[in-house]
Amino acid sequence: MSAGRGRTGRPPLTEERKAEIRLEIAHAAVDLFVARGVAATTGEQIGQAVGVSARTVWRYFPSKESCVRPLLTAGVELIADALRHWRPGRPLEEALDFAAGQALAGPAPATVGALVRLTRTEPGLRAVWLQTHDEAEPAFARALAERAGLPAGDLRPVIQAAMFNAALRVAVEHHAWHTAGARAAGTPAGTPADPATARAQLAGTLRVALAVVGEGLG
Repeated sequence: MSAGRGRTGRPPLTEERKAEIRLEIAHAAVDLFVARGVAATTGEQIGQAVGVSARTVWRYFPSKESCVRPLLTAGVELIADALRHWRPGRPLEEALDFAAGQALAGPAPATVGALVRLTRTEPGLRAVWLQTHDEAEPAFARALAERAGLPAGDLRPVIQAAMFNAALRVAVEHHAWHTAGARAAGTPAGTPADPATARAQLAGTLRVALAVVGEGLG
C-alpha cells in the first residue's frame, strides 16, 4: 500500500505573517497614494511594491482605499487597554502616556500624517478613516465601562467614548494638517522631523485634546 498522500505546495501562512503582509501592503499603498494620487494607483502597482500579485492584494482588501486600514487600526486595542489602566482621579492624559509607552513599534507619525492629509482630498480614504473611528468607539466604551465597573448598556461610558474618540480624531487631523513639515531646530528647510520629534509633537497635540475632554464643556 502506498504511503498516505501528504499535502503539496507551500505551507499555509501563519496569522502573524498575514498581518505582516497586510501592513506591508498598507505602507506601499500610502507611499503610492502620496506619489501618484489614489485615482492613478492600481492594485497591480501596490502588489508590485511589496512583491505580491494584485490577486493577493484583493484577497486581503476589498478596495485600494481599504489597503490603508492596518495603519489606522493598529492602535485601537492599545488605546482601549490604556483606558482600562487609567487610574481613577488621574488626568486623562495619563492614559495617553500609558499607550505611548507601548506604541514605539507602531506606524511612524510621518506615515500616518501623510495618510491623514490625503483624507482631506480623497473621499474614499476619508470614508475609511471615519469608519475606522466609528468601529473603534465600542471598544473604547467597553474599556471605560470595565474601568468604572458599569454594566453593559450603560449610557455614560458610551458618551465618554464618543467624546474621547472625537478628541483623538480631531487631534490627529489637526496635527497632520497644521504641522506638516515641522522639523527639529537647526535642520534645513524641507527636512521632515525625525521620528522622535514627530512623536513628541503628536503626543503634545493629543494631550491638549484630552485635557479639553477631561475639563468637559464647562
